[in-house]
Amino acid sequence: MNKIVVITGAGAGVGRATADEFARAGYDVVLLSRDAERLERAADYARRQGVRALPIPTDVADAAAVEAAAERAEAELGPIDVWVNVAMATVFSPVAKLTPEEVERGTRVTYLGQVHGMMSALKRMRTRDRGVIVNVGSALAYRSVPLQSVYCGAKAAIRGFTDSLRSEIIHDKLNVRITMVDLPAVNTPQFDWALNKMGRRAQPVPPIFEPEVPARAIRFAAEHDRRNVWVGYPTVQAILANRIAPGLLDRYLARSGYSGQLTQEPKPDNAPSNLFEPVKGDYGSHGRFDSRSKPRSIQMFTDRHRTAFWGLAGLLALLGLHRLARRFDV
Repeated sequence: MNKIVVITGAGAGVGRATADEFARAGYDVVLLSRDAERLERAADYARRQGVRALPIPTDVADAAAVEAAAERAEAELGPIDVWVNVAMATVFSPVAKLTPEEVERGTRVTYLGQVHGMMSALKRMRTRDRGVIVNVGSALAYRSVPLQSVYCGAKAAIRGFTDSLRSEIIHDKLNVRITMVDLPAVNTPQFDWALNKMGRRAQPVPPIFEPEVPARAIRFAAEHDRRNVWVGYPTVQAILANRIAPGLLDRYLARSGYSGQLTQEPKPDNAPSNLFEPVKGDYGSHGRFDSRSKPRSIQMFTDRHRTAFWGLAGLLALLGLHRLARRFDV
C-alpha cells in the first residue's frame, strides 16, 4: 500500500503545492484546511495521479478538530506515515495597530496549529514506533522583521516546541523522526488575503521562490534523515547574518523592512482577509508574483546532494592545493 501523509493548510499556497508533490510521488494524501471547495480541488488533482485522497475541512486552531481529522484519516485510509504542518496565518501591521484578538488568532493558527498537529501525529506514531513529522518554519523564525510580529513570534515558538519534542523523542528511544523545513519568501496567495493594515498591497521580499520549491524540500525532508532543511540562499543568509550581527540587522530592517514588504499599489477597499474566516475563491498554490519568482533553488540542489557536493568540493580543493604545491616546487 502507498504511504499516507497528512498535510495541513493543503487548500492553497505551500500546503497545496506540497499535497500535489506527495500525490505525484505516490503517497495517499489527507488534506486539512478550512475551505471545503479548495480541498476538493486538491483532492481531485491527487486522485488523477492515481492515489487516494481524503479532504477533511479542519481549522487547525481547534485541537479537537485536528484530533478528529487524525482519527478519521486512520479509520478510512490507514496508519499515518508522515504528518506535515503547513497551515499559517499572518497580519501585516505594526504592533501598535494590532488587537489582542488578531494576535491570538494568528498565534493559534500558526503556532498552536502545528502543536496540535504534532500532538495528534505523535499519539499515533508512538504506539507504532515509526513515522515522520515535518514542521514548516521560516527564516523569519530566526530573524524577525517589522510588520509581521504575529507570524515571526509564532514561527519562533514552533522552533522551541520542536526542539523540546525532538529531545523527548531521543530520550524515549522512539523510531519517530521530527524535522523542520525553513522557508524563504514564497509566491503564495497569502499576500492577497492576509489581514493588511498598511494601506498598500503586500509583497514577499525578493528573491521569491515558487511554492513547488519548498514542496520538494518538504518531501525531501520527509524521506531523508535531516534535522533541519534551509530552503534557498536567502534563508541561509538571514539565519547566519542574524547570528553574526543582530543589532546591525535591527537597524537595516528599521530602514528597509517596511518598504521591502509593501508595493506602491494601494490596497483595494474590498481586499479579503482570511484571519478569522476562509476566503472564498479559486486560489491555488501560486500567488500573483509568477513573473518574479524562481522555479528552483541551487542551494536546495546542493543540500539534497550534499555528500556528492562536499566530495566534489574537497576534490577540487585538493587539486588546487596540488597545483599550488607544484608551482612552489618550480
